[in-house]
Amino acid sequence: MGTTKHTGRISLPSRPDPSLWVSKVPFGLNRIKPRHIRDTFKAVWDNRGQLPYAARILTQGVCDGCALGVSGLYDQTLNGPHLCTTRLNVLRLNTMPAIRETVLHADIDELRRMDSTTLRKLGRLPYPLIRRKGERRFSRVTWEEALNEIAAKIRSIDPKQLAFYLTARGITNESYYTAAKVARFLGTNHIDNASRICHSPSKTALKRSVGIGASSCSYKDWIGTDVLVFWGSVAANNQPVSTKYMYAAKRKGTKIVVINPYYEPSMDQYWIPSIAESALFGTKLANDFYQVNIGGDIAFMNGVMKHWFEMEEADPGSAVDHDFVRTHTNGYEELRAHVMRQDWTLLESSSGLSRERMGEFARLLAAAKSAVFVWSMGLTQHRFGTDNISQVANLALLRGFLGREHCGLMPIRGHSGVQGSGEMGADPFSLPGGEFKGGDIERIERLWGFPLPKWQGDIVGVSLEYALLPEDHERKLKVFYTSGGNFLETMPDPEFVERCLANVELRVHQDIILNTSTLVDAKETVIVLPAMTRYEQPGGGTSTSTERMVYFSPEIEGPRMPEARAEWAIYVDLAARVKPEAKHLIGCEDAFAIREEIALAAPNYDGIQHLRHRGDVFQWGGAWLCEGGICPTEDGRGTLLPIELPELRKPEGHFYVTTRRGKQFNSMVYSETDPFNGADRYDVLMNELDGRTLQLREGDAIVVYNRYGAFHGRVKWERVKEGNIEVHWPEGNVLIPKGVYEPFAGIPEYNTTVIVEKAETYHAFKDTKYVERRIEELETESG
Repeated sequence: MGTTKHTGRISLPSRPDPSLWVSKVPFGLNRIKPRHIRDTFKAVWDNRGQLPYAARILTQGVCDGCALGVSGLYDQTLNGPHLCTTRLNVLRLNTMPAIRETVLHADIDELRRMDSTTLRKLGRLPYPLIRRKGERRFSRVTWEEALNEIAAKIRSIDPKQLAFYLTARGITNESYYTAAKVARFLGTNHIDNASRICHSPSKTALKRSVGIGASSCSYKDWIGTDVLVFWGSVAANNQPVSTKYMYAAKRKGTKIVVINPYYEPSMDQYWIPSIAESALFGTKLANDFYQVNIGGDIAFMNGVMKHWFEMEEADPGSAVDHDFVRTHTNGYEELRAHVMRQDWTLLESSSGLSRERMGEFARLLAAAKSAVFVWSMGLTQHRFGTDNISQVANLALLRGFLGREHCGLMPIRGHSGVQGSGEMGADPFSLPGGEFKGGDIERIERLWGFPLPKWQGDIVGVSLEYALLPEDHERKLKVFYTSGGNFLETMPDPEFVERCLANVELRVHQDIILNTSTLVDAKETVIVLPAMTRYEQPGGGTSTSTERMVYFSPEIEGPRMPEARAEWAIYVDLAARVKPEAKHLIGCEDAFAIREEIALAAPNYDGIQHLRHRGDVFQWGGAWLCEGGICPTEDGRGTLLPIELPELRKPEGHFYVTTRRGKQFNSMVYSETDPFNGADRYDVLMNELDGRTLQLREGDAIVVYNRYGAFHGRVKWERVKEGNIEVHWPEGNVLIPKGVYEPFAGIPEYNTTVIVEKAETYHAFKDTKYVERRIEELETESG
């Protein structure tokens, strides 16, 4: 941990810099780009019935969008107000009226004809609902009836047949903590959250490499670092306010490098609406793009390190910070020997980049005195995600880019609620302030006053699969309690996921809106519980940003769903009904009591108990974790790890495929057209050279398929790495294999190989077993 405190906000330069302009044509006219002014007026119109309340949410609450951490209109990085269209889009979830009863109680097939975007726009859930097997519509039920039925069902099953899941939808630290406590109180360790599906390899890798489970630096470290690297992260699209930090960094002379299979337009140039110069003329963000193959990052990083070690042989000290390595790391010689054995031909074919290009990046970092590495799901959502992140840590440790100003390792979070989820213990491998093992179990048992189940809980994907186990299996999922989340649109193989959901005896959906998962039949009963938003919760709530800032968001005066309840309060009430004889052990009487308890359970969060007023915030761990190079490991050192190349099996004529986001927030899609490239949701992004080889023209109808599923779309030429294609998420999840998990962190694999063919070719031979034969060839060639 660090002792240096965050030094507060800084100001942007007052004079413009025309060298960074995209164009002298104002507002990017006639260009494909987001229309921020138009989108702002649309948000005003959408919220026109509750404008005063919407304004209070924006000016008083902590953003429930991305995890940059904006309290009111201000963050801890830059002076001046911040507002992005992502936050404005999410705003409507908080101001919507209730769903009309005639719609809410319509025949279930009428509701199923709506997609999640339409369902979201119907409005808020007004009261508890129930739908039993064979019933055609939801019925209204009282809280008493709903919770008693859930409690009775939980009492009737083995705790190993009960699983909890929490999404990232504006959920606060208080709710994560209470859910983690209640799950263990009820005897189950099957509890998981959305963060783990995105960034569990980040935590796992950082723990084993440098002993930390969060970003080692702050956003301020971007501004003035020599090199800022975005690895598999499209921050401009997913965390739009971050473009202000990139602008500030560019004005300080920082070089921005993007490593991604797709030359993402939003990371190349952006019109930042809250900076007049940028809003008018745009800002050139990236200095360079390194377009790796999907899954080629480990090979690329091994190539970079191989260059460094070759540079060291010719000129010692020219690439490696030997003082830092000698004082603060273990494993240097083993890593060096491993990397030097790597074959350049294999590194080039696996990474998709030439030896010369890898050398350019190696020399850039070798000449830099500081660098910050930022990454997201482009690195984590692989079956070798943990190894990807440990490779990034290797680069930082070899150059000493850790524990000091303008240096660090940053897994950038996509949602304001997720950084705190694991830190509050809401996953099967964690407890508040620690891991689910040894001394931490004993520590939490002493604090909570009841024994914890000692068996290892399952990740959510496995829990869902276990719904299909035989009836008498001790881990057959019989009760699934989910706070938000739409598994039909976030997990691989949606048809399989639907079968799993339908095979659960009782599903509980605690949420603020309907989604397509809510409408799936259950084996016995579906119960829907209306939750409050973070702005409605009595006593307010807290959330933790990517840079470990813990923000207080107050309860905001405004309209309420009369029967909605605070998420944490629902858990407490349920637990008391399941075990009334032990309800005195639950605690968590109100938000203030929960924060007092968090401070005791998670030592890093000592200070959360003092957050009570708008604007209250503190940063746990100081400005830099591993300050001075000292890691919170047994010997205070980081570990350099030799990482093997993953086996990337792509037969001739096949493509790697991955998924990307368009104009959306998580699985909530806000436009059918991507504002950065004009792509439709069913456009397949492809390199023109690949398409010409297949005799395709832009706009052609094609089928992308493999042994797992088929995706029907149209060709769109984009600057995607040759041999790779990209489709939108979640539409493209039909191509992704189920049940493939990263071995260290349990994250699902979201990448695979596919065949691409013209639609008429695919359909013309489909009835002659052509498709089946082609898939069999794929299995043979890549098996």
